[in-house]
Amino acid sequence: METLARLWHVRPGGIAERRTESLDMSRLSAETRIENDAIVSAMERLRADHSDYEVDTGREGQWEFRTHYGSLNTALGERSVSIRVHAEDETNLSYMKMIVAGHMSEYLGSTDGIRWRGDGNDAGVPVFFREITVVSSTRISPHLRRVRFAAGNLERFAGNDFHVRLLLPPKGRQPRWPSVGADGLLVWPSGADALTVRVYTIRAIDVEGGVFDVDFVLHPGGNTPAATFAETARPGTVISMIGPGGAGVPDAANLLLLGDDTALPAIGRILDHIAPSTRADVFIEVDSPADAIPLAESDNIRVTWLYRQGREAGTAGLLSEALRKMDPAALPPDVYVWAGCEFSDFRELRKIVRKEWGLKKDRQLIVAYWRRGVQGEDEASEE
Repeated sequence: METLARLWHVRPGGIAERRTESLDMSRLSAETRIENDAIVSAMERLRADHSDYEVDTGREGQWEFRTHYGSLNTALGERSVSIRVHAEDETNLSYMKMIVAGHMSEYLGSTDGIRWRGDGNDAGVPVFFREITVVSSTRISPHLRRVRFAAGNLERFAGNDFHVRLLLPPKGRQPRWPSVGADGLLVWPSGADALTVRVYTIRAIDVEGGVFDVDFVLHPGGNTPAATFAETARPGTVISMIGPGGAGVPDAANLLLLGDDTALPAIGRILDHIAPSTRADVFIEVDSPADAIPLAESDNIRVTWLYRQGREAGTAGLLSEALRKMDPAALPPDVYVWAGCEFSDFRELRKIVRKEWGLKKDRQLIVAYWRRGVQGEDEASEE
């Protein structure tokens, strides 16, 4: 749902909201009761905004919603609602609490009265928080730098949800990290202690060794805070992360993957883990052959590199050009299209795949990882 979707740069209907009806959501649960004169209209708005995720209960005033992270059940009274969330682990349960509290803040203007009972921590350090330490920083191409981090308890980060939020503290200050309030929402440090927050993909992870790699795109002509961190990071530097969120592609017999430099880590991780029976056709836009880093190779993977040759990233249109050269009628009927790129390319790719090809939503995920001229963590979107 939208509040948590913004946490991972996705919108309703995107990757964070894919329903997972096959999961056992009954392992952990928590509940809260909210009393408010406007609660009925707030819950009806919630239901209308997220009707795609509702599961019919057959009972008046009792609704159920299923998301990628868990399920939500409501029992509505005249001026109150009882809400129970279910998830398969503490991290997802915490995410579900955030979804509820975030929507109540949006619809009611407050989270007063939200106090969770049941499984999970009520407040304090988020269960999905990790302090991480730089091990090394290595330039792997003209526009890509790989930073290796060490951390404990990485099991959860090795799954299919492979995006994280990196939290960069201000230089010269003792870092203050976010906490979870009693309502389930994150409480962020502010003022001089405010953190720089960016979403990145874990490129590779060694759970037993306690290390993982993150690849940072280096932007010519002006560094972003994250790129500056990657360039200047030294062994022993401490930052933190929260996550994971987002997800990889579903099991599919035929994949069509497209992306620019920013999508290279995600594409690389997808290719590392696809089944031998899956066919993957991949199109990647980078500046020059020097940026064509090694990726997984096998008979079922075909990678085509597209070179901008000095043109500004996000302006060359090479990804949409590659799609327009394809005959959609010749594609496998079960093809799944995944793309990650700049916002302008995102809109064009989505137009081709959705409107011109007529591919259904469950056969595509087009992601805007960044937007030219915009810095920050909120410019990206997914459909």
